[in-house]
Amino acid sequence: MRKRQNQPAGWFFYTYIYPMKKMTVVCFFMLLAAGVRLHAQNYFHVNKDSTGFVLTADGASLLASLPLKCIDQEYPNKTSHTSLSDSDHLLTPKQLHPAFYGCFDWHSCVHGHWMLVRLLKLFPTLPEAAAIRKAIHQTINAQNIATEVKYFDGPVSKTWERTYGWAWLLKLDEELLNWNDADGKQWHTALQPLTQKIVDFWVAYMPKQTYPNRTGVHPNTAFGLVFALDYARTAKNKSFENSIVAHAKKLFLKDKEAPTRWEPDGSDFLSPSLEEADLMRRVLAPAEFNRWFSAFISHKDLQHLTQLPHVSDRTDYQIVHLDGLCFSRSWAMKGIAGALPAGDKRKRLLFKSAIEHLSTALPHVAGGNYGGEHWLASFAVYALAN
Repeated sequence: MRKRQNQPAGWFFYTYIYPMKKMTVVCFFMLLAAGVRLHAQNYFHVNKDSTGFVLTADGASLLASLPLKCIDQEYPNKTSHTSLSDSDHLLTPKQLHPAFYGCFDWHSCVHGHWMLVRLLKLFPTLPEAAAIRKAIHQTINAQNIATEVKYFDGPVSKTWERTYGWAWLLKLDEELLNWNDADGKQWHTALQPLTQKIVDFWVAYMPKQTYPNRTGVHPNTAFGLVFALDYARTAKNKSFENSIVAHAKKLFLKDKEAPTRWEPDGSDFLSPSLEEADLMRRVLAPAEFNRWFSAFISHKDLQHLTQLPHVSDRTDYQIVHLDGLCFSRSWAMKGIAGALPAGDKRKRLLFKSAIEHLSTALPHVAGGNYGGEHWLASFAVYALAN
């Protein structure tokens, strides 16, 4: 092609080459996005009616590899331990918590154990099955659990891991309760002293809790009560169940007009409003829940919660929490949608958003950074397999 007369220098580049480069870049990112979606779809399938997800064996294998890498990795470690003297200040994480010392912190190690048990139940022939059983045999045994119980008996330990770690411990035991497996029964038996300790703590705490914690991180009251209630019903502990139901109603039944526009905070991995609704759907009859939910979150505010969070830096241990928010929103939206009446327009909105949140966050679970890898897989599995 000949240069046109009276054209400024560089006209050919900006007229032909530069637009082609821009188009190439756009096409590249379109293909990359499609690849990410395909990658996520290898891990799960959406039901034909678009109301749920099915975790695949490939997805289970990938996710299982993450807690297996850190279940016995002692450092880095955030013990959140309050020292009383030189003697306990100098203890290593493994000396403090011989059962749950890996995966950066106690609660992440606990829900890593839960996740591995859950995947063993769903996929008994998982390639990682033998490694999973070996790892848990080394952590959940009578001697290690006795040391864990002793830690909670300390003079300043009664509030430790309240209630997030408590919740995941009960979720782990709930998973073991209904599993007809020799190893599972052995682990369940070994865990009982610690399970009973946590139940006793919760029973003692609820009458004293005048106000709920409405944070989007660990102390969130609604999240803890959801897992505690699920455990109580599985364990057929009617007294514990009744106490949780009464406590949930006392704290949340009169709530209206949730300030969803304030969500999310910069380090949220839970949605305060959706976690509360996920709890109340469990304690209220369907019609009563529908009335409560309609007064609690307007359709406009619900649409705000469907907007995907932006995760600007996955190497930041706090900002990466927002990937976890995608998973927790997903499971809460799915559960709430299932409790709404047939034909309710919010059902479709919530199911659609649940899938979007899940598929957006899933490719980032195995991102190569310990800040997310030590815990996000558990959130992914809970969103996928419940």
